[in-house]
Amino acid sequence: MEINGNSNDVLHLVMFPFFAFGHISPFVQLSNKLSFHGVKVSFFTASGNASRVKSMLNSAPTTCIVPLTLPQVEGLPPGAESTAELTPITAELLKVALDQMQPQIKSLLSNLKPHFVLFDFAQDWLPKMADELGIKSVYYSVFVALSTAFLTCPARVPQPKKYPSLEDMKKPPPGFPHTSVTSVKTFEAQDFLYIFKSFHGGPTVYDRVLSGLKGCSAILAKTCSQMEGPYIEYVKSQFKKPVFLVGPVVPDPPSGELEERWGNWLNKFESGTVIYSSFGSETFLTDDQIKELALGLEETGLPFFLVLNFPANIDVSAELNRVLPNGFMDRVKERGIIHSGWVQQQHILAHSSVGCYVCHAGFSSVIEALVNDCQVVMLPQKGDQLLNAKLVSGDMKAGVEVHRRDEDGYFGKQDIKEAVEMVMMEVDKEPGKLFRENQKKWKEFLLNKDIQCKFIEDLVYEMKAMVKISSN
Repeated sequence: MEINGNSNDVLHLVMFPFFAFGHISPFVQLSNKLSFHGVKVSFFTASGNASRVKSMLNSAPTTCIVPLTLPQVEGLPPGAESTAELTPITAELLKVALDQMQPQIKSLLSNLKPHFVLFDFAQDWLPKMADELGIKSVYYSVFVALSTAFLTCPARVPQPKKYPSLEDMKKPPPGFPHTSVTSVKTFEAQDFLYIFKSFHGGPTVYDRVLSGLKGCSAILAKTCSQMEGPYIEYVKSQFKKPVFLVGPVVPDPPSGELEERWGNWLNKFESGTVIYSSFGSETFLTDDQIKELALGLEETGLPFFLVLNFPANIDVSAELNRVLPNGFMDRVKERGIIHSGWVQQQHILAHSSVGCYVCHAGFSSVIEALVNDCQVVMLPQKGDQLLNAKLVSGDMKAGVEVHRRDEDGYFGKQDIKEAVEMVMMEVDKEPGKLFRENQKKWKEFLLNKDIQCKFIEDLVYEMKAMVKISSN
């Protein structure tokens, strides 16, 4: 690990995401784009995550990983250094560990002397520390601006610690822009109340986020005005500080070939007819959800590739036998695959046979679908996914959200079937026709290299101007 100060004309950033790969990945993607523009990057991550992060980062001479030592915290299993290895309850202890790492972080920043430190929602103490060291701090929000505008702006909690009720959370905060998002369902508002809960005596997520956003030198958002203009303006008016936009950070095309067994199976079907469905490695559907999703996919009559993941140490085949309806696997064996574990998702979405992606509406997943000519069917599970789905279906009109029951979010097989048919079969009827047209429009925008490159160039220019480095 190389630790030194700055040469005056090279912009040097420290990247410091929370210890969850859903947060680490966007920081990595941004690091890769910035290193291509000559920016020096020092990437902070727990030592246990370092080898995986190294495999994700482009090997640029100006990029290095700085491994962090997590302190021992009662209840946190030794060696567990990301949310992937923990239950949601034990994952809260990662924030406790993070809070105890302040002396270690201060020492590293003092030695590295970067121009900026880009930090995440959990490090609410970082702006003050960076300020004392003469370092600019940038809060990098890996969520869409709608999420910040709806959930974590000062207007949401006008009086300190007087947190909103369930009914309050169904409505946008005061002054919120007039868009397609006018309210949310009861089950969604219930999920949002998580951000007002304190664990292990620590600050709530809302308080961490507000401290970070209020204390930082500038806010950086993984979005663009073309997608989220009104929400970006609202965030600017709420925090009254620079808001830089990095764009949606379109992933680079995957390298290598698709695994032969999956390629051979997909090749059996006509172009654009296969439904691919996956919910990420850390989202586990309930028994009912698995059953209704599987039956809904079956009832479309289309071929499908369904990825279902389960918590560690679960016997997957026994679990599938228990949850899936009797005779299901026999009925779909010619046109359905159910797989558990990692697959080459980008390669699969890029395959000509795949025409629809049923997903949890993680924004990176939505972007992957749009750039690959896949219609998007969204079944959000938690947190920002619930708002992403509203942005994509309501404002961008580029995908369909599965209909859910208001009080508990229940969906049935018919809801899955109708959502898929809207974008896959009813191609000459509205709203399916509009969704398909907009998917093409957004694909063109996202794949326009000049536009996407300019987001990064502008960001580098604005950051250099903030620390008075020449851009020549």
